[in-house]
Amino acid sequence: MKKAKVNIKGFEIYKGYLDSNSQVELLAAIRGIAKAAPLFSPVTPSGKKMSVQMTSSGQYGWVSDRNGYRYSPCHPNGVQWPPIPKVLLQPWKELISAEREPDTCLINYYGLATKMGMHQDKDEKDFTWPVLSISLGDSGLFRMGNENRGGSTQSIWLDSGDLVVMGGEARLKFHGIDRIRFQSSQLLKNAGRINLTMRVVK
Repeated sequence: MKKAKVNIKGFEIYKGYLDSNSQVELLAAIRGIAKAAPLFSPVTPSGKKMSVQMTSSGQYGWVSDRNGYRYSPCHPNGVQWPPIPKVLLQPWKELISAEREPDTCLINYYGLATKMGMHQDKDEKDFTWPVLSISLGDSGLFRMGNENRGGSTQSIWLDSGDLVVMGGEARLKFHGIDRIRFQSSQLLKNAGRINLTMRVVK
């Protein structure tokens, strides 16, 4: 188990946790997931299309539409989510738990000019389990806030291979991605950033 390199507002940030070979392995697994459960663009309950594209693996996947934000056992096209590949589970076992596997691995793809507004991860039933975030590809400016919207924030660039553990005091804090440093990584052929978040849902 590696020690956290940076701790900001309770967010534990592991810089350079995954080496280049591990990143390539994870990317191959993600492509397999996307083949079985294609990327889609969620719609907010108000009807606004999100700029990020996403898919999932595991028992559940996160979806959003006019009916609200929620976890679903099926992709919007009706197919069940594929299982979480073992290679994706390894960082979870190393940093979170070797006994309890996550129920889901959410996969977000950020293209040019894509961002993610400040939000809380609060659709899960049990907040005692941390959320594990893995960054692949282009760097993203990660902004960390507070348990209530507003107030002071801090930011850090997350590069390919960086991990973030959001647990304890950080579990319900607002956070988001302000912008992508497009083409800052050579991992993805067409550039962009992939973010994986593993969570216990039930």
